[in-house]
Amino acid sequence: MDYELEEISPSEVKRLLKDGKKVSLIDVREDEEVAEGKIPEAAHIKMGDIPDRLTEIDKNEEHIIICRSGRRSENVAYFLLDQGYKVKNMTGGMLEYNKE
Repeated sequence: MDYELEEISPSEVKRLLKDGKKVSLIDVREDEEVAEGKIPEAAHIKMGDIPDRLTEIDKNEEHIIICRSGRRSENVAYFLLDQGYKVKNMTGGMLEYNKE
């Protein structure tokens, strides 16, 4: 199956949060990376834990997947798409988010 993975920029994510929109953010980085700071609204589920923690992810909601640079989150987003979830990948990851 060929899915089109939607992407969202860090500035768009910031705008959604600023506008008080209800967004589900999932940070898939490792513990030590998250310890250096994450988006306060984001849930933290490590990439390796995603398959075991699918029940925590609401299928009726759209989720924005976040990592350090956008590569791991892209992999997780494709995995979740395959499982029938609505997801977007945050391009550029936290590196880009923290730059702006």
